Amino acid sequence: MIFGPLGIGPAQSQPQSQLFETRAKQAVMIDAETGTILYSKDADKLIPPASLAKLMTMEVVFHALKVGRLSMDDKFAVSKNAWTKGGAKSGGSTMFAKVNSEIRVEDLIKGVIVQSANDACITIAEGMAGTEENFAALMTERARMIGMPKSVFKNSNGLPAEGQVVTMRELVTLARYMWQTYPEYYRFYGIREFTWNKISQPNRNPLLAMEIGADGMKTGYTEASGYAIVGSVARGENRVFAAMSGMASEQDRAEESRKLLEWGLRAFEKTELFAADEVIGEAQVFGGEKSGVALKAKGPISIFIPLTNTDRLVARIVYQGPLTAPVKAGTPVGVLRVWIGDNMSQETPLYAAENVGLGTLQQRALDAVGELMVGWLR
Repeated sequence: MIFGPLGIGPAQSQPQSQLFETRAKQAVMIDAETGTILYSKDADKLIPPASLAKLMTMEVVFHALKVGRLSMDDKFAVSKNAWTKGGAKSGGSTMFAKVNSEIRVEDLIKGVIVQSANDACITIAEGMAGTEENFAALMTERARMIGMPKSVFKNSNGLPAEGQVVTMRELVTLARYMWQTYPEYYRFYGIREFTWNKISQPNRNPLLAMEIGADGMKTGYTEASGYAIVGSVARGENRVFAAMSGMASEQDRAEESRKLLEWGLRAFEKTELFAADEVIGEAQVFGGEKSGVALKAKGPISIFIPLTNTDRLVARIVYQGPLTAPVKAGTPVGVLRVWIGDNMSQETPLYAAENVGLGTLQQRALDAVGELMVGWLR
């Protein structure tokens, strides 16, 4: 792995304190537009998801709706299994669905999102995949497809199950993906109340009632991991997503998530690091007509940086090299990684901006000698 010559800001030789502190044990916040990581605290720890697993359940449903395998008017039957494990007698969150009744997909979605209904989750799982086990496997498969390599799902509702784990980083990735990919369905997360079987229940997301621009997404709780939340707030053209876990109470969850999200909206500004088609740096080339190839991104590179402590921004080009000629324009070469303090904030793919053909026999021989000498020094 080679770190290219590009550098923005001084390297950090000693750990720095976070720009923000929270009582959450795990937390991560990103800018919705650029994906910039604005805050991170133990974000890759694997923990039980509790009801946050229902975000993945909804992604599977939304994907099926988008590709036409499912419609809002389709109906699924409430089995005795769904009624027993997720109904009123189960002691968990429920939409009070009647056993053997048939419920439209749209109403099941509202039951899951607004009421966090376990019976609705099981009904969806059985209706789409036959069993919860089959549906959970589909959840994990979809997670891998959208960039969640660590999360594993064992059921549709997040109830305790051995081997069922997520990370806060992957949940915030999921939240942003759903907002980007399913704008027509994301709106369900802002519904304040839903009534089913003549029983009205408010949305369990405390952020929605705070009038801070929140419009999603989900809360969760396990005795092992504490209180958790995935939330989003939009203000003007800016939007941030946060995932937090390990808080001690519902009050802590509400206060800590509000503070983090509001700080994210006011403490950063968007900065364009590189314009579209701007050369970002160069990668070394072995055996080519040139010793290096210019690198570009596909489009401009923008990042949200803190209004204070801007000297903590560091950027480096990272690639495996030297590259071997010939190199064709558009070939993926490496990434531009940007750090804010100790946290890697953004990673952007880089591509060869030009063709580099094979060098002359003499040029290739000189490169071979040079590589041999470098090999002796390694």
